[in-house]
Amino acid sequence: MSDRTLSTPLDDSFERYLQDKGKGRGGDGGNYRRNAARELRRFVEWAAGDRGGDSWTGIVPDDVDREPTFEDLDERVFREYARHLAGDRGLKQNTVQTYYRYISAWCGWCVNEGYLEAHYAQRASAMAPLPEDDGRKPGDQQAWTSEQRHALTRYVDEQARDTIETYTTLPEDVPPLERQRARYVALKAARDRALVFVLAYTAVRVGEVLRDPNDPRRRGVRWEEISLEDGSMDVYRKKQQWDAASLPDPVISPLRSYRQLMDPPSERWPVFPTFDQRTLATLVQDGLADRGFQPDAIDERRAAYARDFLLALDEDIRPSSITTDGARSILQRLSEAAEIDIDDSKHDYLAPHGGRRGMGEVLVRAFGYTVAARYLDNSEEMVREHYSHIEAGELGDVATEALSEIEN
Repeated sequence: MSDRTLSTPLDDSFERYLQDKGKGRGGDGGNYRRNAARELRRFVEWAAGDRGGDSWTGIVPDDVDREPTFEDLDERVFREYARHLAGDRGLKQNTVQTYYRYISAWCGWCVNEGYLEAHYAQRASAMAPLPEDDGRKPGDQQAWTSEQRHALTRYVDEQARDTIETYTTLPEDVPPLERQRARYVALKAARDRALVFVLAYTAVRVGEVLRDPNDPRRRGVRWEEISLEDGSMDVYRKKQQWDAASLPDPVISPLRSYRQLMDPPSERWPVFPTFDQRTLATLVQDGLADRGFQPDAIDERRAAYARDFLLALDEDIRPSSITTDGARSILQRLSEAAEIDIDDSKHDYLAPHGGRRGMGEVLVRAFGYTVAARYLDNSEEMVREHYSHIEAGELGDVATEALSEIEN
């Protein structure tokens, strides 16, 4: 990371971030942009010492006269800001969480854009001062409703179909780079569709199919671990062993279409590879250098491709899988783009665990706790605990019917 990046004032990044998150031409609209802009403004004021009480002087060293920059940020700063939010007696617990998520999302974007080396705001020590228990019961935790599931899957399906059709119907005389760009857009949309369908219908844990940077065993599912013919996928379960997860019918077609479009050079390729440009640029440069390419030859090779990901495909330079945090960012982007109505105190998007819980709701109501427990890879006792609100509702119906019979 360059010294120039580290010396960049925090608020110099805000407009680009807000444009990326905004809606409409130029990213100037949308509720999320407006709310995020408000919280970023409050954060930078706090960082400069203008908020937080008389004793708070900000994050810049006392002997330095300048505005806050990225070199001032680390997990301790975000911990202090979490403590500042949690200490505001006028804010409810859920509101504190919401305000912090706006800053955390910006922090994650800064990592991707090269302003920061790490997602400090998501570290456990940084989030420790945030209120943990808002009194919600398991049944109150996010679970995708059938309407939300259909809205999200319909949106990603339309996006994938449109971009694939655009790519496959290009005239033969289209310049190579333009054709590559169309393929890249289609691949990204097809990957997002496949990921959404897997999370929506398989009830797998997101850490079972994607990479966890903190656990080398969880490196993301590979094509060799998926059988579209058998409708199964081998995943590394929470119980620390490999097991087969079911791929129901709605998932098969998106995965098959995506695989055909990607045409992975080997079965060891991740099903959900990262599309992060900075990561892929380094990967391709190092991979070609290891094969004996000189710097000029590497530059020439890269210049022939619209995106490094396509070069990696042709050269079989295998990228890593997207991370669990990456999946959350994707779902946040897609939930916002699909304009899905979400009434949840903790997440303003359809979170990965909500897909699993949503399928759990469907299975418990349709087939009972025993079948749901097997599909969810959980004990029946735990499933009963997590979905106790369903049983309570059913018992309420039984009680109502009993009272009706007695009184009549």
